[in-house]
Amino acid sequence: MKLKVNSIFALVAIIALSAFTNGAKPVTYTVDAAKSSITWVAKKVTGSHNGTVALKSGSLNVDGKNVTGGSFVIDMTTIKDAGGSAKLEGHLNSEDFFSTAKFPTSTFVITKITGKGASVTVAGNLTIKGITQPLSFPATVAVNADGTVSALAGKITVDRTKYDIRYGSKSFFESIGDKAIDDNFELAVKLVAAK
Repeated sequence: MKLKVNSIFALVAIIALSAFTNGAKPVTYTVDAAKSSITWVAKKVTGSHNGTVALKSGSLNVDGKNVTGGSFVIDMTTIKDAGGSAKLEGHLNSEDFFSTAKFPTSTFVITKITGKGASVTVAGNLTIKGITQPLSFPATVAVNADGTVSALAGKITVDRTKYDIRYGSKSFFESIGDKAIDDNFELAVKLVAAK
């Protein structure tokens, strides 16, 4: 009988502990913009360009060892061409592309993360030029021994035409020939966040 009573107490303790743990709220980690990076690659018929754009701010919601959400603000006025072309940077900032005078920031808000552990699929809403579209991509996420969280997404494909960026698109200008620019561009994102 004593064993049965002890077993019941142990079971109640386990249930209470698990209820307490499940009720815990995710912890918000702030993204360190200086340690994080966003790179881009855009291709055209005659070659490609690549460069960077800066993360302005961001946060990740962490529940134990899992990232459960987050949001990010990208400073579109910081678009840089790796080749150092001021002409290209000016064009990317113009109304032909990102209209950064009117839309200085873009945002990404995570709506769902599937998968547990390091390899996950991130789904969310990307807003560029005031237009919001769903976007999903694979990512690697880790809660590190030093208490930081790191996330890496090596290839995020974005269809620029969904954000009313049509310049040089064969989808809209069929006779453009070898001056065509791919509708898709790619982003690679590395994030570091801490409590």
